[in-house]
Amino acid sequence: MEKLIAPIAKTLSISFAQVKNTLDLLAEGNTIPFIARYRKEITKDLDEEQIRYIDEQYQYQKNLAKRKEDVKRLIETQGKLTPELIAQIDACETLSLVEDIYRPYQQKRKTRATDAIANGLKPLAEWILSCPKTGDIQAEATKYLTEKVKTIEEALQGAKDIIAEGVSDEAALRKLIRDHMMSEAKIIVKLMKNAVDEMKTYRVYYAYSERCSSLAPHRIMAINRGEREKILDVSMEYNRERFATYQFNRLTKNQTSIVNTLIDEAVRDGLKRLVYPSIEREIRAMLTEKAQEKSIDVFSSNLERLLSQVPMKGSIILGLDPAYRTGCKLAVIDGTGKLCHIDVIYPHQPVNKKEEALKKTIELIEKYKVNLIAIGNGTASRESEAFIAEILRNNPKIEARYVIVSEAGASVYSAGDLAREEFPDLHVEQRSAVSIARRLLDPLSELIKIDPKSIGVGQYQHDLAPARLQERLDFAVVKTVNRVGADVNTASEELLRHIAGLNKTVAKSLVAYRNENGLFNSRAQLNKVKGMGAKAYQQAAGFLRIPLAKDELDRTAIHPESYDLAHKIMKECGISSLLDEHRSLALASANASDLAMKLNSDIYTVKDILGILAVPFRDYRDRFDAPLLHSDIVKIEDLKVGISLEGTVRNVTDFGAFVDIGLKNDGLVHISKLSKDRISSPYEKVAVGDIVTVTVLEVDLERHKVSLSMIEQ
Repeated sequence: MEKLIAPIAKTLSISFAQVKNTLDLLAEGNTIPFIARYRKEITKDLDEEQIRYIDEQYQYQKNLAKRKEDVKRLIETQGKLTPELIAQIDACETLSLVEDIYRPYQQKRKTRATDAIANGLKPLAEWILSCPKTGDIQAEATKYLTEKVKTIEEALQGAKDIIAEGVSDEAALRKLIRDHMMSEAKIIVKLMKNAVDEMKTYRVYYAYSERCSSLAPHRIMAINRGEREKILDVSMEYNRERFATYQFNRLTKNQTSIVNTLIDEAVRDGLKRLVYPSIEREIRAMLTEKAQEKSIDVFSSNLERLLSQVPMKGSIILGLDPAYRTGCKLAVIDGTGKLCHIDVIYPHQPVNKKEEALKKTIELIEKYKVNLIAIGNGTASRESEAFIAEILRNNPKIEARYVIVSEAGASVYSAGDLAREEFPDLHVEQRSAVSIARRLLDPLSELIKIDPKSIGVGQYQHDLAPARLQERLDFAVVKTVNRVGADVNTASEELLRHIAGLNKTVAKSLVAYRNENGLFNSRAQLNKVKGMGAKAYQQAAGFLRIPLAKDELDRTAIHPESYDLAHKIMKECGISSLLDEHRSLALASANASDLAMKLNSDIYTVKDILGILAVPFRDYRDRFDAPLLHSDIVKIEDLKVGISLEGTVRNVTDFGAFVDIGLKNDGLVHISKLSKDRISSPYEKVAVGDIVTVTVLEVDLERHKVSLSMIEQ
């Protein structure tokens, strides 16, 4: 086990004990959110991502160890396993290196070399590799002529084929070439002959070259896509002569021989035909895997921030799903998300019943005392925005403000089983209007209902490995849900099943229990839910909140197993209640180290409890920017280079951030314009949902594109 753990600890720069303890906790059936939140004293404060990495890498190391043993066993059955070979296999740090060593011992498929061996030409190849200084090559080759090998040329070619395959099977040579390619080789990209790139999507790559080692992930993804679409021709450039000379000298031991020309030809053939194409595919695959992992990281981080958007709790919201011919669907929801009214208006062409639409919308706003209007960002969004802005300008008594809300995934949800179950009597478009409104009221609770891939905050997501993408996005959802927690009396079944320790069945049972017995009044009551065993309760309890519970700690993120400690800490600090107006002052002077020692606890748990007691009912999402509220529109024609305005970050990619400044298309802040200092990733400066101040750099009216900067002018 030590051999498996050591590489993980080294990569993460943490101790061996941290990795081992984390793996022990996982083996006991603990969930990652629970370990990260409530077992800090054991992991020494590892976060969810570190724990996930440990889990994944341990599985990789186990697979690597198993493959090493399999390879040793397979070689041993051939009677060729030596102590030196065992040492080489044991020293391998990756699966590819293990496969390089095993390559010469594998059962070969039918190749030119296997045919030559079958035709009895292996001794001739061995004679050539003995590098004779004297003799007659043709006379030697004549010895191997048969019905299948009819000429001297065929005999020599067969021998060279055997030598060429031997070259391709040399693990040390393959590693040398692979390492060189990764550090020195260049990717060469050209426009394919007769290719049609109508939108000039790949114009940057028509004549492009860059070292593999410095190629940015988003460039790798773009080049791969252009190649698949038969627009770009991609090749690799590196010093091939170096390896031909290196291998020739190895085989000839730098000595002159009568067969030097044959060996040189065999080496070059083996490299060109067997080694280079194989390793080039490996390098391209490694680059693609690296780029995909980066894209998945970007998507995952964006999703986390999107799900962590600040909820507009208690607001009365009018959701507007814009459209032209079929009309704009309206949905009013109350502060709990309950649907109050559904309607449709036709303010745009071709129906153009604007006056009627104005009257109906104003009546709805006034009747339900709407204070926020959520406008979907799909077709007719900006025209609908102008329509709402006109209402707000001409009716000063209306104090509502509006927000443009991403519709991504709304249609997927609206047409799905969950939406039909919630609103069986509504049409798909009407459900979309409800979803748009709820996305503003409580983004997490609403977006959790949608397949993460449909939410639209990734880059090159359709080029990513589906299973890996789904796995990471699901993890991002679980991570965010548990950081926020859930009100056990209002949370949907969909939200609850992402809580640590709960699954779909237990979540369904919890909601059924709530419907049959009324609201929960304590965490202890959760134990009565069918399927809620001791382990599930332990994992879930801290993430489930009961806002009206008699025991104040049931309303917080403090885990029930730490209630006694929390009460002792409160007593030491002179706090009688979480509503104590002197609580903040008392906690300000608390010393976590002293308390941990006095109460025979650990510093991590004590610090955690003190942090919660300071703001016991605070929502994790409150640390982020609230939505940017508008009362009027921005037109691209009004923009001038140099003006500054506020906007919302809608998406972050490797090359920059897309910011909604109120136009139909988001403006781009290139990575070079995010900071005056050099940064390696846009995430160093921005995240999805951030409210930022930007300066207009360029306005392209023809293409409706705006370039922005976040560098102070």
